Amino acid sequence: MKATVDWTGNVSFKATSGTGHSVQMDGPPDLGGQNLGPRPMEMLLMGVGGCSSFDVMSILQKSRQEVTACHAELEAERADAIPAVFTKIHLHFVVTGHNLKEKQVERAVSLSADKYCSASIMLGAAGVEITHSFEIRAAE
Repeated sequence: MKATVDWTGNVSFKATSGTGHSVQMDGPPDLGGQNLGPRPMEMLLMGVGGCSSFDVMSILQKSRQEVTACHAELEAERADAIPAVFTKIHLHFVVTGHNLKEKQVERAVSLSADKYCSASIMLGAAGVEITHSFEIRAAE
């Protein structure tokens, strides 16, 4: 896996993945940014959410659950000192669908957390406290 990051002025950077996808990152206005994109640590948090959501949906689809929406809400706490690393991350999944089985959703979230999500497992191994929760909503 490869990526490049190019400075685009002030505290703004364009990151490009090895597959050719780009995202603009920017710092906060008080540090010279123009709020043109997410902060780098926000990208890391969004990556954890994307990785885990990918796993949860894949597992639910394989178990033939009729999911109509999957929404992940992430909250992170950071250390007060420099480096301001993540100390805690909580992922809360809101899974919507028809006749969803609680055991299947619980299993999908647990498997992602414990076995499949490389991003959250890596951060957990580095000392970040990572927790998960979920709720099920019936599709209308």
